[in-house]
Amino acid sequence: MITFIVGTKAELIKCVPVMKELENRNIDYYFIHTGQHSLSNLAKDFGIKNPDIVLYNPPKTSSRFMTKTHKAIFWGATLIKKIRVVLNKLRPSYVLFHGDTLTTASAAIASSNILGKKSWKSAHLEAGLRSFNLFEPFPEEISRKIADRFSDILFAPSDLSVENLKKEKVSGEIIKTGNTIVDTVLISLKIAKKRKLTKPKEKKYVVVNVHRHENIKSKDRMRKIVEIIKNISYPIYWPIHDNTKLQLKNFGLLNEIKNKEIHFSPLMSYIEFLWLIKNSTYLVTDGGSIQEESLVLKKPCIILRKETERQEGLKTGINFLTRLDVEYSKRVIEMLESSNFKVPKFKNPYGDGKASKRIVDYLLSS
Repeated sequence: MITFIVGTKAELIKCVPVMKELENRNIDYYFIHTGQHSLSNLAKDFGIKNPDIVLYNPPKTSSRFMTKTHKAIFWGATLIKKIRVVLNKLRPSYVLFHGDTLTTASAAIASSNILGKKSWKSAHLEAGLRSFNLFEPFPEEISRKIADRFSDILFAPSDLSVENLKKEKVSGEIIKTGNTIVDTVLISLKIAKKRKLTKPKEKKYVVVNVHRHENIKSKDRMRKIVEIIKNISYPIYWPIHDNTKLQLKNFGLLNEIKNKEIHFSPLMSYIEFLWLIKNSTYLVTDGGSIQEESLVLKKPCIILRKETERQEGLKTGINFLTRLDVEYSKRVIEMLESSNFKVPKFKNPYGDGKASKRIVDYLLSS
């Protein structure tokens, strides 16, 4: 039996293609949900089964912890024991977890030998990403290093991630597969077209997405981000996280951008959000996966971070790491909004959309 441990929407989005690949081969899997995010709507959107077991009731807001790090750490510690109890009962062949969240780190520890003998192998999907700064992003950089340290199998999404893992001399087996986000984007676009989703009336617009804790907890950083956004001349579509909106209000910054043409909305479904991105002119974000999605969809992406673990994108000519430098960001915005700008040709470093097939092939052959 193959068991998935999933906590957040981002994790499920990237696990969906692997789940679907298993379904296409009539292979059943077990789905454990930790409850870090609510996943029911996302599962329905992609037509996959609901979790077989939910360890904690998911929150009604977009974030379980609302920037409270101490609560997150305590939750992660209690989660480890819960996961191990379930695994000891299930005794699967493989335990799969994805990415860099508290769920990921907890799953990696819970499924390792550190808690006693085990009968399964653990596998980290999207292994080897590194920003080389433990606090940028925090705690994601720590979570992904923990996951890679305790995993038996490391499915790496790119040449650079393979190189990172080899340099760290990890004990697990390294398998380059490509990134499952490419598979997910292709699946999502088919669904969007089938549903005949509409797009905004504007021919040119920008999608903004801000939610990183190291940003939203800092008034200085959020002030810089607001200054960067104020330089955008195109209409803006901003599906906003609850905690981001709360922090903008707390810092007195929300009113500074209300006079711009910004279409705020609650968070939308992933497929709707991807469709919004596909028809946009460029993106402004501090997110992680959206940097990868920008490469699949060939959309320029301004990255509101000091560091990024998606360093492959910086060599494509359409991902721009600002380090929150307002003047640099302003120059990039001017370039992207210039009539002379054209998206350069590049090869997507995250692969061809067959990562999930490679992952399942490996699991069934080993």
